Amino acid sequence: MKRTLILALMAAIFACGIGCTNMSRTQQGVASGAALGALGGAGIAAISGGAAGWGALAGAGAGALAGGIIGHQQDQRWGY
Repeated sequence: MKRTLILALMAAIFACGIGCTNMSRTQQGVASGAALGALGGAGIAAISGGAAGWGALAGAGAGALAGGIIGHQQDQRWGY
């Protein structure tokens, strides 16, 4: 189960890196934040003895929110 989750998260990060070339900074922030948040959430949940899937879900949501906010601020700063 953990191996499958790790492989799925690695594939998502790889796909996100390839697909982010024609996105705005806000969209890149949301995608990158979600991927990194899912990875971090799954890792923290696995270490603490919780369910890695729920940790990944919570981390993806929090990461997408934070990445979107940061990306939007960068778009505003650079005038896109």
